Amino acid sequence: MVQQFSRCRGSYLLLMVVEQAQPLKVGRWGTLQLQPGFYYYCGSAFGPGGVAARVGHHCRLSPRPRWHIDYLRYHMALKEVWYSCDPERREHHWAGVLARMQGVEVAAPGLGSSDCSCEAHLFYSRERRSFAGFRRRLLLDDPSHQPLCQVII
Repeated sequence: MVQQFSRCRGSYLLLMVVEQAQPLKVGRWGTLQLQPGFYYYCGSAFGPGGVAARVGHHCRLSPRPRWHIDYLRYHMALKEVWYSCDPERREHHWAGVLARMQGVEVAAPGLGSSDCSCEAHLFYSRERRSFAGFRRRLLLDDPSHQPLCQVII
């Protein structure tokens, strides 16, 4: 699976699905009430191994959760990954774009964004948002944005 991803450094978005409502304890953050629908998590991969290493981590269920997303992955099915090899950190821009999309809402304020000023890096929508629509919005905001790739899991 990881071989499908570039080892470049960049930003990524995990598109995940929850089938049924359920409470989820997320480390010290607290309890999140998951609703059926689609969840979008924005992150960055600027460490060793880049996007391939970080997404590879998210594709596996972590025996010792470290990040908020590690807790979520036990209850969310990963369906797609959208990523860019843009050398600029884009996860904050992507979170802003998601926050402005109709029908998309912050899933949990502060979750996944404890190290930045974004309201959140995890978003929820009852309906699936399209890759093409997201890419179009990114380019409208910033025409210099590097290409966005899509991998279906």
